Order: sequence, then structure tokens, then C-alpha cells
Amino acid sequence: MVLVLAFGNLALCALLTFFDHGPARAPAFTAWGLSKQIQGGAWLLLALGDARVVPPALAVPGGYALLFAGVAIEGGAAWELARRPGWRRPTLVAGALAILVFLLCYLVDEEGLRGLAASLLLGAFYLSGALALAWRWAEASLLRRFLATASAVLALIVASRGLSVLFLQGGWGWMSSELLAQFSSGALYLLMLGNGFGMLLIAREGLQEALARLETNDPLTDVPNRRGFFQTLAPWMALARRPGLPTALVVLDLDQFKRINDGYGHPAGDAVLRHVVELTRRQLRDSDQLGRLVGVEFAILLPRTSVDEATLVAERIRAAIEATPVKSERALIKMTASFGVTTIRPEDSTVTLFGRADEALLRAKQEGRNRVAQASAAAAEV
Repeated sequence: MVLVLAFGNLALCALLTFFDHGPARAPAFTAWGLSKQIQGGAWLLLALGDARVVPPALAVPGGYALLFAGVAIEGGAAWELARRPGWRRPTLVAGALAILVFLLCYLVDEEGLRGLAASLLLGAFYLSGALALAWRWAEASLLRRFLATASAVLALIVASRGLSVLFLQGGWGWMSSELLAQFSSGALYLLMLGNGFGMLLIAREGLQEALARLETNDPLTDVPNRRGFFQTLAPWMALARRPGLPTALVVLDLDQFKRINDGYGHPAGDAVLRHVVELTRRQLRDSDQLGRLVGVEFAILLPRTSVDEATLVAERIRAAIEATPVKSERALIKMTASFGVTTIRPEDSTVTLFGRADEALLRAKQEGRNRVAQASAAAAEV
């Protein structure tokens, strides 16, 4: 079993290395791969000690010291994955203390205290990893919940072997010490497989989430793109057919944006777009939705807002953009924006709705830019 744990950890290390091979690796992956290398070396050293290839006096303390270091790094990687990197350092400090405690127990009693310390400390570190996977349980995926639950149960089985040494030296009913030792070894084996392949599955899940986010989110401004905005708009289009408070749509376009890219460069243009998004967000409620339609054209969905109230919101955003220039490496860049405002009507489709808003936006630009225009009461022809 010790050899199986040794070669299994090394094999999982190879899988993690080839899975996330590249110049920019995630910190959690890097730490996880390192932990598997150290644990593989630890189990291999313990196996060589059992075979008398390496003197037991060197293999046992050295092997367990490496093992505690490996599981401590693995626990830190789990907290890194849970977006709690601040917990990584305490986990590593706990690993160093575990090594010291084990060495003291080994010097006092090579058998009893050694087994007690090894089981309890290993179980504690695996429980820490399970807690990291269960962090923010309500937001966690089913995969994370399953891995957290399974890891916690297996960690308790590992720790129970140490508790049996302390309290149940003769066993407990049908559960003898030898059988509990076999359960503990099996739990270590399952923890190795579960943590290794679980990391691969969590990484794959994260890649799928990132891909889904890119499909509906604009990476430059971190707001919904056209597809994401239309997904948000759809239920409000359906609600517009029912009596109740209106829902407003505001379309804004930055005036003469091409001169910024031509005069200051595209990085400055990107900074301007991010700045405009930040200014706009400050004027909106949590229920409002801002999206980037195309280029420098944005749309704002204002639920339960009349056309006059939406005009006031647009006017606040217009004034904020005009009064707040963007500081670039070369100069302060001033900008203005034009706005078209309308509300969703019961008979609207997305084509008629945006046609009406674009008509108002075009009128604002024709009247001199840097202004807000409301859509006409009559439906726009598209």
C-alpha cells in the first residue's frame, strides 16, 4: 500500500503537470503539483524504510516530515483555489509545527505516540483541505460539495486510527485495531485519488465557467456584451406586456471617439472605455444593467423607470462624463457622450425597441452631441 501511495502521487503529479503545462500556470496548480511530488517522495522513502533499503531511523522521521510538508502545501493550494490565499501561510506554518510535534513524539515513543501523531495530524490537514473546498457552501458547485464531503469523511477515518491508539487499544466490538488500520490505509488511497482527480475536474469546471463568461461578458470593460445584455433584456420585454411600471432603455455613444484612438493610441482608448463604464455604474442602482453593444455604444436597462426618470439618469451620466477627464500618459483626455432614451412598449420587439432608441440617439448627435434625447411618442419605422 505504501508503494501504491508513492507511485500514485507521482503519477498524479505528472497528470497535473501535463494538464496545466504552460508559461503562466495557476498558483493553485503549481502548489498542488509540488505537494504531490513531495508526498510521492515521502511514501517512497517510507516504503524503502520498510524494505530495509534505507535505515528506518532515517526513513521514518524523514518520510513523515516530507509527508506533513506535502499535505500542508496541498492544504494551502486548496485555500488558494478557494480564493483565500491569506490562509496559505498559516497552513504552511501548521505544517512546520506538525513536523516538530511528530519528531518529538518519535523521540519519546517510536510506536504509540508516532502512530497517534501521524494519524491525527494527517487527518487535520485533510480536513483543512475539505473545509477549503466547502468554503461558501451556498455558492459552491455540486462537484465541490461532493469532494468536500468525501474528503471530510475520509479525513475523519484517517484520524480515527490515531484516536483508536489513544482510547481503543483493544478495538471496539467487531472493529479491531487491524481492521481500522486497513480502513485508514484505504482512506489515504482514496484521498490521493479524490484530491488528484478532483483538482483536474475543478480546473475543467473553472475553464468551462470562464468560457461561458466570455460568451456573455465583455473582457475589456467587465460588463455584459451584446449577447449577455439581450439575455438580461428578454424577461423585461415579456413583462412589458403586463400592466405595471414601465422599463426604460438608454443607449449612449461616445462622441468622436476615433480621435482618441488616432491621437493617443488604443491603450488610451481602452482606458477611456473603462473609465466611462465606472462613471456610469456610479449613477446606477443595483437592479440596473449596463451592457456594451458594439464599439463605443452602450445600453442601460432601467427597470421600473419612466422615460422622464430615465432622462434624468442619462443627464447625470452625461454630466459626469463631461466633467471627468481621463488621465493618460500624454494628456488629460476630455470626452462627451450622446444619449437616446425610450421605454419598452407592449408591442415591442428588440428590433423596434432599439430602432426607437437609436433614432433618439441620432437626433441627439444631429443637434450638436453631448446631449440627451427622448424617443418620439410614435413608433419608429425600422
